[in-house]
Amino acid sequence: MSDKKVVKAVGLGGLVALVFGSMVGTGVFDLPRNMTSDGAGGLAILIAWAITALGMIALGYSFLNLSRRRPDLEGGVFSYAREGFGEYWGFNNAWAYWISALLGNVAYAVGLLSAIQFFLPEGLIFGDAGPTILGIAAVSIVLWLVHFLIVNGVQTATLVNVVVTIAKAIPLILFAFLVVIAFNWETFSASFLGGLKAISWAADVGDIPSILNQVRSTMLATVWSFIGVEGAVLFSSRARNTKDVGKATIIGLLSVIGLYMVITIASLGVMSHSEIGAISTFPATATILQSIVGPWGAAVINVGVIISISGAWLAWTLLATETPYLAAQQGLFPEGFAKLNKNATPTFSLLVSNIIVQLFLVLVYLATDAYEFGYTMASSAILFPYAFSAFFQVKYMLKEKEIDHGRALQVVIGAIASVYALWLFYGAGLEYMAFTCLLFVPALGVYLYHQWKKGVRPLLKIYEWVFAIALSALGFLGLYWVIIGQLELFG
Repeated sequence: MSDKKVVKAVGLGGLVALVFGSMVGTGVFDLPRNMTSDGAGGLAILIAWAITALGMIALGYSFLNLSRRRPDLEGGVFSYAREGFGEYWGFNNAWAYWISALLGNVAYAVGLLSAIQFFLPEGLIFGDAGPTILGIAAVSIVLWLVHFLIVNGVQTATLVNVVVTIAKAIPLILFAFLVVIAFNWETFSASFLGGLKAISWAADVGDIPSILNQVRSTMLATVWSFIGVEGAVLFSSRARNTKDVGKATIIGLLSVIGLYMVITIASLGVMSHSEIGAISTFPATATILQSIVGPWGAAVINVGVIISISGAWLAWTLLATETPYLAAQQGLFPEGFAKLNKNATPTFSLLVSNIIVQLFLVLVYLATDAYEFGYTMASSAILFPYAFSAFFQVKYMLKEKEIDHGRALQVVIGAIASVYALWLFYGAGLEYMAFTCLLFVPALGVYLYHQWKKGVRPLLKIYEWVFAIALSALGFLGLYWVIIGQLELFG
């Protein structure tokens, strides 16, 4: 393990930009379509945002509380799982968070190609079937350019991210302003029930889903749009002032919630939910804005996507690199991931991460919808570390020996975050979650080998074997569903 000192050089502005930049990637630009693609109307989306705002704020405040009370757990996210539930779950959550970041970068790569294609001859880098060979080559070059930028130092990359975050906010604010101006109440009210003639809370009416199922269908889209809320906590070891970690989390979260609500709800006053859900090109906001102001609106949005992905890709590469590095420091991952270069960059962790992303990019040729594959799998995987962080918030505050006036409130906040996390698992659906569990099959092999190398005996406790076998069984069941076509991820 390297003895190089990590430079604490990231201030409040850099942390806020990291949180905002991590969350605002491709998700916001396609959010209206992702939330309406399964028939969700205005009422369901309003309910979904109410649930999401409450749940994400509770989760954000849980991160804030834990970062203040347990500053020794610098890894955040997976370190909470380890502290509260043991090394096995700490490893699994570190692995899930890492893989989620890598799959997210795959979605960013696909989104970047689609946005650039808008300005190029038809089908050059992105066609009806997805990315072309030239497109894959292009994003591979971007992947390794980002790699070499980070090799030169995390501080330098973070400063670049601040600039990119400011630049990408401009087209989003413009879009929000124009859809609010163009909002038509009759258009919005016609889609309010999502095609239902009367409110049906739990029972589907023919092919039209109930309000409950409409709300449920939006969950992975909202999670994808909020991934990154924990970014400042993960980088707490590099913060100039640890108090800035909580401030950055809340500031970034509240600003993003407001922006997302305006963009999705106001869009339903410009086009109906069925029209937005039927948009076939990425990003949907380009089509919506084009319907208001003409072709230049689509061009502005696609430029925004390119800028946004540049920042989000950079931010998530930083997060993906930091996760194995911190896990290795805590003895959860092999020691090689903790090695730093002269710029205090974990180069081995960065290299392995980008090699995996490069391999994942090959799968975009097989995916039915490459972008959807990336974002749904990334969203499903990150549910585990989010849930265990919420569970630890409750467990820690209940066992906290020092009683203070805010203890009961923090237990309630943790309980809300925990219920929200369980709701997200339900919202994701059994099929997606089962296939996501396939990611834990190679994780089990890595964990067992690492435990054996450390001389730990037994490698797993009996109840951990039960969980490991159950996760693996679910994973292979998910793979079976993909093979028989019950879960359509690949064409």
